[in-house]
This record gives sequence, structure tokens and C-alpha cells, in this order.
Amino acid sequence: MQGKMNNKTTIIAGPCVIESAELLDTVARKLVEINAKLGTDIIFKASFDKANRTSIHSFRGPGMERGLQMLADIRERFGLRILTDIHESCQAQAVGEVCDVIQIPAFLCRQTDLLIAAAKTGRTVNIKKAQFLSGQDMRYPVEKARDAGAKEVWLTERGNMLGYNNLVVDFRNIPDMLEIVPTVIMDCTHSVQRPGGNNGKTGGDRRFVPQMALAAKAFGATGYFFEVHPDPDKGLSDAANMLELDKLEALVEKLTKD
Repeated sequence: MQGKMNNKTTIIAGPCVIESAELLDTVARKLVEINAKLGTDIIFKASFDKANRTSIHSFRGPGMERGLQMLADIRERFGLRILTDIHESCQAQAVGEVCDVIQIPAFLCRQTDLLIAAAKTGRTVNIKKAQFLSGQDMRYPVEKARDAGAKEVWLTERGNMLGYNNLVVDFRNIPDMLEIVPTVIMDCTHSVQRPGGNNGKTGGDRRFVPQMALAAKAFGATGYFFEVHPDPDKGLSDAANMLELDKLEALVEKLTKD
């Protein structure tokens, strides 16, 4: 007998960066298919500008104007909620007009002006925990966003630096952050990174993505973040970490069963 589906689980999925309209369409169609089968409400994620790439020669994306047009098209045609990240406070207003969730990158989670600008849009603000902070430390970024008027704030765990070019996940951060906000998401793909550890690129090991998700579930995570791609090894950003698109449905089903 199948377990009961928990449709309150927050699932975020999509390619690391906007590579093309065709890629966005492929991923969006799959997310719609999964939502229809499992009764989920997966949020579509993609970045219009990867401003924190390791090398200046790395692909960054189409930029804000074109990228937001492409994300707005996905939202209109597929009815999916949209999440994207911002790196500068001047981007918040325009992004808030298109996206349902504004994400603050881990490296920037203490940037007060960025948090305030995101909060003032009225959109949900997802703050990724910095690689150098504990879960308990995240009460301060949350306070900044709430004081600026944020109606809903999420926190996302994505690992901590372990020496050079490596991350480790302390899953105790999840219950610690649940004492601050009710929605704590596990970033299952960035947590398997080896930052900057691949000759000017970020390396990683996607085979551990499912285990990261299942361990986070055991620690009480209320949501999961996956970067996915139909052919991850050909991805233009985070290729080593992205999950194969065709493996997403089975993993989501396992995570959303009570």
C-alpha cells in the first residue's frame, strides 16, 4: 500500500542557469508532468546571471532583462511558480514583478541592503545559509528581512566549508533553523559541490544528491532544492552537481510520502 503524499513539502527544481529557451521548456514540461502525477507544486528555478562563477571566462547567463522575459514566459505558459536569485539590491524590484520567490545567494546572506530590497518587494524571500555560518546564525539575516517587511522568509541549508574546495553538511542546522522559520529547505545539489576545485570550475558529485535529500528529511526539512538538467554533463554551470532530469520524479515521490 502506497504511503500518503505530503503536498505541503516545498520542492524547488530547475537548471542552474538559463542556457536557452529550449532548456527551460524541457524542464518546465517535466515539472508540470510530475506535478500532475504526484499532486505537488514544484517551483521552477533558474538564474539569469551567475555572478559568482569561479572564473571570469565562465558562462553567466542571458542577463536580467532577457532572463526575466524568459522566466515570465515559463510562468505564463506552464503556470509554474518561479524562483530566481539576485546579487544586487537594484535587481529586486524588477525580479519581484516576475518571480514568486526571491533567493539570496549564500555568499551574500549578510548583505543588509540586498535583504531589505528583497523584502520590500512583498515576495517570499529564500535566504541560503552561508558556507561560513551556523544554522543559529541565520536568525540575523531573517531579522533584517522581517524588519524590512518580508511577509514570508525561508532558509536553505547548503553545507559548510571543510578546508579548501570541499563542503560538509551538518544536518543539525536544519532543526536549528526550524526554530527561526517554519520553512527550511535542503539544497541537495549545491551541498555536494567541491567549490572551485576543478581547474577554474566548481566540481562535485551528483551521486550523493538523493542521500542528501533523504538525510535532510530525517532531520525535519520541510523542502528540497534540486538543480536539474536533461544532460547534466553538458550543463554550462554546476554540471557536476546537477541531477539528471529523468531521476527527479522518483526522488520527489519518495520525499513527499508521509
